[in-house]
Amino acid sequence: MSDLDEAYQLDYFDEAGFHRQECAECGDMFWSRADRDTCGEPPCAEYDFIDNPGFDEEYALGEMREAFLSFFEERDHERIDPYPVAANRWRDDVLLTQASIYDFQPLVTSGTTPPPANPLCISQPCIRMQDIDNVGKTGRHTMAFEMMAHHAFNAKEDIEDPEEYAYEGEVYWKEETVEYCVELFEELGADVDELTLIEDPWVGGGNAGPAFEVIYQGAELATLVFMSLEQDPDGEYEMKDGNRYSEMDTYVVDTGYGLERWTWVSQGTPTVYEAVYPEMIGFLKDNADIELTDEEAAIVHNAAKLAGRMDIDEAEDIEAERDTIAEQVGVDVKELRDLVAPLEEIYAIADHSRTLAYMLGDGIVPSNVGTGYLARMVLRRTKRLVDSVGVDAPLDELVDMQADRLGYENRDTVRDIVRTEVEKYRETLDRGGRRVRQLADDYAESGDPIPTAELVELYDSHGIQPDMVEEIAAERGVDVEVPDDFYAVVADRHGGETGAEAGSDETPYADRLAELPDTDRLYYEDQQRMEFEAVVLEVFDRDEDDRYDVVLDQTMFYPEGGGQPPDHGHLSTDDVTAEVEDVQRYDGVILHTVDDDPGKGEFVRGQVDATRRKRLMQHHTATHIVVHAARQVLGEHVRQAGAQKGVDSARIDVRHYDSVDREQVKEIESMANELVQDNATVTQQWPDRNEAEAKHGFDLYQGGIPAGEQIRLIQVADDIQACGGTHVARTGDIGTIKLLGTERIQDGVIRLTFAAGDAAIEATHRTEDALYEAADTFDVAPTEVPDTAARFFDEWKARGKEIEELKEQLAEARASGGGDSEEVDVADTTAVVQRIDADMDELRAQANAVVEQGQIAVLGSGADGAQFVVAVPEGVEVDAGEVVGELAGRVGGGGGGPADFAQGGGPDGDKLDGALDDAEDILQSVANA
Repeated sequence: MSDLDEAYQLDYFDEAGFHRQECAECGDMFWSRADRDTCGEPPCAEYDFIDNPGFDEEYALGEMREAFLSFFEERDHERIDPYPVAANRWRDDVLLTQASIYDFQPLVTSGTTPPPANPLCISQPCIRMQDIDNVGKTGRHTMAFEMMAHHAFNAKEDIEDPEEYAYEGEVYWKEETVEYCVELFEELGADVDELTLIEDPWVGGGNAGPAFEVIYQGAELATLVFMSLEQDPDGEYEMKDGNRYSEMDTYVVDTGYGLERWTWVSQGTPTVYEAVYPEMIGFLKDNADIELTDEEAAIVHNAAKLAGRMDIDEAEDIEAERDTIAEQVGVDVKELRDLVAPLEEIYAIADHSRTLAYMLGDGIVPSNVGTGYLARMVLRRTKRLVDSVGVDAPLDELVDMQADRLGYENRDTVRDIVRTEVEKYRETLDRGGRRVRQLADDYAESGDPIPTAELVELYDSHGIQPDMVEEIAAERGVDVEVPDDFYAVVADRHGGETGAEAGSDETPYADRLAELPDTDRLYYEDQQRMEFEAVVLEVFDRDEDDRYDVVLDQTMFYPEGGGQPPDHGHLSTDDVTAEVEDVQRYDGVILHTVDDDPGKGEFVRGQVDATRRKRLMQHHTATHIVVHAARQVLGEHVRQAGAQKGVDSARIDVRHYDSVDREQVKEIESMANELVQDNATVTQQWPDRNEAEAKHGFDLYQGGIPAGEQIRLIQVADDIQACGGTHVARTGDIGTIKLLGTERIQDGVIRLTFAAGDAAIEATHRTEDALYEAADTFDVAPTEVPDTAARFFDEWKARGKEIEELKEQLAEARASGGGDSEEVDVADTTAVVQRIDADMDELRAQANAVVEQGQIAVLGSGADGAQFVVAVPEGVEVDAGEVVGELAGRVGGGGGGPADFAQGGGPDGDKLDGALDDAEDILQSVANA
């Protein structure tokens, strides 16, 4: 086993007077110019900059950002624009952007594609759900933050094929990175003697490398990661995750400088929140009527210097740490808790509102899955905090304050989403509250505390926060197990750190396919051409189904992909005509599944099924148009969540926070058909990936995230998307688009089903046929069908109501002595035993009428075998379920129910009268039991 000690020995440290030391508290190794006992990071040290700003000047957030970016621009780094916080817009292995390096994984860091600049600097908005429980408590944690960073992408030159990677050579590495960091501190007026660089090897996502945590006056202000290792079971280095690693051909400078913390240190405020959200903190305090006396303010101020101890990731017992802080400040822990708890909630509300502004501003729609779930979780937690601390401002107003500050232009949509979600949350709480009370009663009986698993399930299913569960449980004397990191646990359950790993189908004939050249894709050269010639490079016998997989040197057959089914057709030689039934692409090689062997090395003629291809092209181009129209009608937040094109129809799933009404459907359809009628040219181009992303943003990837340095773009009027499918030449070739229906397939996702071209006409014909058939049935004109159907429905409902009323009247008449009934004395009351050959609804109505008169009802019907209903007035000691069980047993069946009302029966209707004759004995027996 080898460690990374040597990796931390830098010439710069010797030149600048830094020497290696060991922390007396935690044992970590660190570098500093001054002799120190500790590494300087809490809990080994306190925040020293509070009331003692660490830089020459105070900086606002924007000023600090500009200072950082300008510093690196002056040192030949290119400034690039930040990416969205929704990382799944350009990669499919994570949900949210948690670091600036996420912008360049996995394609750039692996060397598959070049970076947008090299070296570069950026200030990237990030969201870390795992920090949610620390927000407000430690004074330093924010769930939403900007990671200022500079990156350099390097590749070794002494390798077999230097051109294997999209960049080569070394830009700079560890020496320069550490020097840049120290120079930045010096430029801002920091006392470099107070700087410590803690050795902390980094591991993540299959990569690793040496790293420094840079600490200044108690605050971690930067992390310098040198990504240079990849997981390898035979690797030289064993890292802290227990896995072994070896050196990569590429090596990346991955730095992170927390903008909010740098701003905080420059101002020396008690917490980071006053430095980052000063106006909002003031607004929230005033709104919640939080006022502290000078003495109370001094206590809170002194506690803030020690708040670094409250990190749930580091402290074994948070409440014990609070006890320690209270002792050092010199107050009772309850007094301290009462003073800081409302402030902690205020800080969290400000941070969470900013997080929501980022999420919703970048187009995340709340739902029950993925990023939508995480947005909903943050929103509901924020709403609970707002209610708890007594802020009466609407949540949408608070989020809008942050959205305005961040410069989002879709603020009206953001506010509408928040209002809609708050209303959904209220409805959920009404339903979920009953479930909590039931659960608390269950655990009150067992004497056990409500476990964390139940809390997570309550939150997932009903949005119930742990404090609400604690409140209800306390009323019943039940304890609740609430972990300090509850919300991080929930977030992690739903991919708070990573998204679902992309599934990958196993490649058939992998070894043999690897030896074959990529198939030349003729369908991109001329999408209207249906015939071609090719050479058979390989034939694979599928054995199990008398089919063959054929590889050609070139093909016009489109393989399944992007929600578009494969082309069909045939391949023919002079001797064989093979039907093409399926087409798939594996690592650049296209397999054609056919029903006959055309012969390896043969020259074949290919014929694509032109009708099928035309319909698929119409539906694919129509999909782009429908999504574009939906965004115009419903809002720019609308993004594709899935699609499937077919021959007879197509569907597109879009993310939207509300239902889609009929008027919106008509508007989408009209706008889509306007684009069709414009007969605009549908163009394709293959730009450089970075240029395309810089020009068009990540909305390019509505239908998926392609690999490669160049990507194929399809432009339909103003809509531009990365797409690998086949398309018509002009929008007019679609003919027409008909929306067939909308459906909410899950919370936050709407499915739009539509048909295009001939399929749209056929779908319209089917709808018209149904309308005309209904008109013939009603014997009215088609235009009169809606009114006629409504009239018939109203009449049907009225007659049903009339029938029910007549049944009740009949039951009351029978209960008053009408009909053939027998009365017997049982348990200090009278039982009415009667046979009524009616349905169960009428039996129940009759039984209720008898009970209302204070009598027991024992009713039997022979309308369907033998059926019984027994009803007992309140306070009468006769169990209706037992009586029904005895009666039903006599007719070959069973039954039961509560003590006051039960029903049952059996198949033997001939024994019904005999069973009713025994009713008196049965009643007496049950009553005396």
